[in-house]
Amino acid sequence: MNARIIDGKAYAAGLRGRVAEKAAALTRQTGIIPGLAVILVGDDPASAVYVRNKEKALESAGLHSFDHRLAHTTTQAELLALIHACNLDPKVHGILVQLPLPKHIDTPTVLASIAPEKDADGFHITNAGQLATGRPSVVPCTPLGCLMLLRSVLGNDLTGKKALVIGRSTIVGRPMAQLLLNADCTVTMAHSRTRNLDVECRHADILIAAVGRPEMVRGDWIRPGATVIDVGMNRIPPDCGSTGGGRLVGDVHFGEAVQIAGAITPVPGGVGPMTIACLLVNTLAAACRQAGLPVPEEALP
Repeated sequence: MNARIIDGKAYAAGLRGRVAEKAAALTRQTGIIPGLAVILVGDDPASAVYVRNKEKALESAGLHSFDHRLAHTTTQAELLALIHACNLDPKVHGILVQLPLPKHIDTPTVLASIAPEKDADGFHITNAGQLATGRPSVVPCTPLGCLMLLRSVLGNDLTGKKALVIGRSTIVGRPMAQLLLNADCTVTMAHSRTRNLDVECRHADILIAAVGRPEMVRGDWIRPGATVIDVGMNRIPPDCGSTGGGRLVGDVHFGEAVQIAGAITPVPGGVGPMTIACLLVNTLAAACRQAGLPVPEEALP
């Protein structure tokens, strides 16, 4: 049996198109152009590429991108002052601080300084608390995208599904588990130190792999017919004799898993494109909330 390949790239393209249509309608009706302030501190190459991709996506969807590139030597006080100014700017509906930050800056302090209603990433403790209590407002982009892909395969009703989330980060694992709980799944959280992890995986109708270990989840760990969402993005060294820069793989051994699972996301081309698309969703939703208007259905998990 070969699994259905969940095409996150195609789904994300459709989602970006819907955001563009709704943003244009919002602008026609109210004059509001949803705007996101993107703040990059330092010169990390991977972060710079990711920020450029975000800015291109914002512009192509008709949203404003307020670009702030700061030197590696920027002080925490200077960064907090910029965030404060963005909090007060009515044209800025969302704020994103690209992580990781330089080591001399305290990340929790910075994230806490963003106004919760402008927290485009959904990392503020207020938004995390609302999600944990079943009253989500701003949901982190990657888990929101994973939920959308799950529903594209399984339908909107996930009631009673046995879900296993491997990974306990505050960015993906924990909010993903909360979203699944809110969707009436029976959820187990696991991580790299979970005993008999392979056994836990075989019980799952839904398997979310977000542990950050290349190809850790093997094909014979997967329950036949399960839906597998691979959040991992790991670059492994090139094969012996190759002149390339290596290749990207997920946390799941795709070649093995595709023969067992019912549906699976590839890496690349699965969850990755959804993260940026959901950032656009969160920015549009923030603009609507701040104007006292209904939030688009895409932002409602």
